[in-house]
Amino acid sequence: MIRIIPIAVLALATGCLAAAGEDGSPLPDKSIYTLFNPTPDSLLRELAPDRPDKTDGPYTVDAGHFQWEMDFANYTTTDNDGLKLNAWNVAPFKFRVGLLDNVEFQVSYDSYLNIFTRNDLTGTTSRQSGFGDLTPRFKINLWGNNGGSTAFSLFPFVKFPMNTAGLGNNAIEGGLGLPLAIKLPHDFDLGLETVAGIFQNDRDSEYHADFANSITLDHSLAGKLSAYLEFFSDISTERHAAWIGTVDTGLEYMLSENVQLDCGCNFGVTHAAAAYNPFAGITIRF
Repeated sequence: MIRIIPIAVLALATGCLAAAGEDGSPLPDKSIYTLFNPTPDSLLRELAPDRPDKTDGPYTVDAGHFQWEMDFANYTTTDNDGLKLNAWNVAPFKFRVGLLDNVEFQVSYDSYLNIFTRNDLTGTTSRQSGFGDLTPRFKINLWGNNGGSTAFSLFPFVKFPMNTAGLGNNAIEGGLGLPLAIKLPHDFDLGLETVAGIFQNDRDSEYHADFANSITLDHSLAGKLSAYLEFFSDISTERHAAWIGTVDTGLEYMLSENVQLDCGCNFGVTHAAAAYNPFAGITIRF
């Protein structure tokens, strides 16, 4: 399992590579720009969504600009020891705003959820529909935002229980993400992230630590079309909790400098993971 310390050590060890651009030129100084003094369009970074893979990127939205990231819809199905679940999540979104050149604020919302459950052992079924939770987050880039071979950031978050129809645990939860990006030869981009969280137990009101780790590799296929392959792992310290592992893949297409379409599917590779989770979405910067 990739722990926090190895990710942090790797990030610090590679941080010196971000002191200059890939061609050795000095990086632009954009520290004067803020939410109220927006970065000029001519100095905007390349569009860098935190989707469609699960690995967040270390790059922030430019100061004074906004980014909307959304699934049109995603579908999840699983069959675990006779308990079958089919779930639709319609229009879950993430709204991001650049506060400073290296700091952004964002909020994620699960939007509309519809979950159908069938227990083959008892023959019972249930259906829940309503809205999910709200998760505000900050992203603080430490280096590599405007160029260089690596980039790294801190990503603290807190989840507030705003769900309806019992679609959440009604607990405040939070944690810290550590995303690292490394530019590899031949236009490959490697992303790694460890997220350490404090979540409520499923069986009682106590809390436990949780560690999610992911690694993703992205590469251009042709023109504006690119693809990624990712491995995601989630290990909980809660008693009797099972390891969740998925292999994820998808496509990204740049419609313009400020709009990206994507689609993909996450495939469960451990007993506790959902069998598969297809989705399609969009990112818009303005």
